[in-house]
Amino acid sequence: MIGKTEKLAILFADISGSTSLYEEKGNARAREMVSHCLAVMVAEVTAEQGTVVKTIGDELMCTFPEAVNACRAACAMQVAVESKRPRDDGPMYIRIGFHYGEVIPEGSDVHGDAVNVAARITEVSRARQIIATQEVIDALPEDMRAKAHRIRSVAIKGKQEQLDIFQVGWQDDDGEATRVISPTFGKQPKGREQLVLSHEGQGYQVDENQRTAMLGRGDTCSIRVRDDFASRQHARVDLRFGKFLIADQSINGTYIRFSDGQVVHIVREETLLRGSGAISLGRPFSEDAVRVIGFEIPG
Repeated sequence: MIGKTEKLAILFADISGSTSLYEEKGNARAREMVSHCLAVMVAEVTAEQGTVVKTIGDELMCTFPEAVNACRAACAMQVAVESKRPRDDGPMYIRIGFHYGEVIPEGSDVHGDAVNVAARITEVSRARQIIATQEVIDALPEDMRAKAHRIRSVAIKGKQEQLDIFQVGWQDDDGEATRVISPTFGKQPKGREQLVLSHEGQGYQVDENQRTAMLGRGDTCSIRVRDDFASRQHARVDLRFGKFLIADQSINGTYIRFSDGQVVHIVREETLLRGSGAISLGRPFSEDAVRVIGFEIPG
């Protein structure tokens, strides 16, 4: 017999790149950093009347009485994680997905299709993203709906039709990306944005005309890197809503070194490119990575 159902917002928040964090910082320090990050997130959940259902490793599952509470908590979590990290630690990023629908409470846990949907859309989210479903967007007030835009459709196990998913803007400087919402994909903003990639005599420009560049050792890549550490289609650079993002899709990960010396390591995640720097496919810069790709955003 199926128990009584209740309509709730179900939210999953996952710390991105925690596996590499343990490799770089060691088990003890990495665990401290993960625990601190989880505590920061839990505080924001509680502040918005949320309930923490469970913590699984570096992932948090929680529920909220309304979609608006979940949305506010999600934005607050992103801001808090980036602003409240210990000063001596490198950056930590989280990815969040949430859905609003019927669940079956069972003790301190919840079950049902809505939980599966929330978990699935979190899987396709990227670092520093908040992803929500149409059901969430429909339940938000107008001012919050204006901070979301539809990005794609995803297949959900057990459902015949794909679900539309939306990215919720949480930064004050997100520009058009936080102010557009439409049943169809929004038009990209007009501009003269360009990013120049260079490697061993090869050059490629990502701009309004060529919005994507593939990096790797495959013959069809925009920039080809002859290195066994690089996958055939290792990473992708995209121009989206006036910003350049690099998305890793490899086994060994992608390393980005910015002109200020900051190094970011992503594995099956994406991050924002800014200014100028270098990209190493699969090799840490500490291992004398010489086959690097230079990038520059002319300003």
